[in-house]
Amino acid sequence: MPKILIIEDDTAFCQMLQKFLARQGYEVSSSSNLKEAKEELKGTFFDIILSDVRLPEGDGISLLSRVKEKSPKTRVILMTGFAEVKTAVQAMKKGAFDYISKPFTPESILEVIASALHVDDSKEPISQEIDNAITKRDVWPANKIVGNSEASKKLQQYIELVAPTNMSVLLTGESGTGKEVTARAIHDISKRKDKNFVAVDCGAIPKELATSEFFGHIKGSFTGAIEDKIGHFEAANGGTLFLDEIGNLSYENQVQLLRAIQERKIKRVGSTREVFVDVRIVAATNEDLMEAVEQGNFREDLFHRLNEFSIEIPALKDRKEDLMLFVEFFLQNANAELNKNVGQLSEVVRQVLFNYHWPGNLRELKNVIKRAVLFTDGDTVKLDAIPQILKIESKEDELEDFSKHNFEKERILKALKQTNFNKSKAAKLLQITRKTLYNKINYYQLKV
Repeated sequence: MPKILIIEDDTAFCQMLQKFLARQGYEVSSSSNLKEAKEELKGTFFDIILSDVRLPEGDGISLLSRVKEKSPKTRVILMTGFAEVKTAVQAMKKGAFDYISKPFTPESILEVIASALHVDDSKEPISQEIDNAITKRDVWPANKIVGNSEASKKLQQYIELVAPTNMSVLLTGESGTGKEVTARAIHDISKRKDKNFVAVDCGAIPKELATSEFFGHIKGSFTGAIEDKIGHFEAANGGTLFLDEIGNLSYENQVQLLRAIQERKIKRVGSTREVFVDVRIVAATNEDLMEAVEQGNFREDLFHRLNEFSIEIPALKDRKEDLMLFVEFFLQNANAELNKNVGQLSEVVRQVLFNYHWPGNLRELKNVIKRAVLFTDGDTVKLDAIPQILKIESKEDELEDFSKHNFEKERILKALKQTNFNKSKAAKLLQITRKTLYNKINYYQLKV
């Protein structure tokens, strides 16, 4: 079992990260400062060190030299809330394996850890247990939820249609709609499902490090390259490479990416040996890439290479019929993570959630539900657990929507009574599907 040492002075964040990594099968220790970390390092070998850059008694970069001298096989990954290119380059030069900026997602930290464990002095492949860590991640809500709305059904149809092929897929849509979730769903029902799914945030990669990140490098190829490093293409070999925010890549990096996709081979920085890779590309963007092509900011040939099949991920405001399905899913996740037992929302909270426009989409909903669970003492989420912004915006349409929902509720009850509570007949009378009727019965908590 790989051992990880976390060096982080933010106690709450450290405990959360420690618990999360322990659930993924890692043996995790933690230190709140450099002194404690040095004591830990004296008697124990750690495969990975996750260190905050800014610490009370110094910084994580100052620890690098000591670690590389005493334990050269240990991979050091630096964490910071100050995402500066200069700091990243300095860290790499000092011998850091990688660099990740806060706030990071569980997916991204697991990917970095898995990549670090993939590289060792004997060049043996990592164990299947660690290899699977890239794909068996605690993410929301993949293909676990198939919504009832027409937009959700159409999305699922597209996923099932393209997944068995090797076509490159371009995912578009607003930020927070779940593009990585969709990419993972495509991978999970594809012929590549038993291989790695590697997610890369192109917007977080400094231009100076992009070539090394994508294709890897060999020891001594540049200042700070103190060991061989595998790139994302090799890590995803046989599987799926998800390129998020693809429009943020520099023009030079676009050229390199296009060549790798076309030729199906890469060279590590500093190497003359070509490595053949079999990778399925799924890219995502919340920008208009066609406009970027017209403005000369994105290569047209790369756009067409990525856009063999396109899927637009619907915004949450366009799939309100599925809102409570997602709420239930996020409630379960938050309860498990926070060790709580919150089972439902009050009627007024439901009303606020339905009235809100959700500019942050599913990501915003997830955060709202998690916060609500944290602030709830009993088993029901009350209004005071909901962020103020939701309540303020909800009031704009409150009277109109509340009146409309009350009318709909009475209409449903009337139809049920007229049909002697036969739901199939009531649905026909209301000119809605039986599923929709059941959802509305659940939403209004009608006792029928």
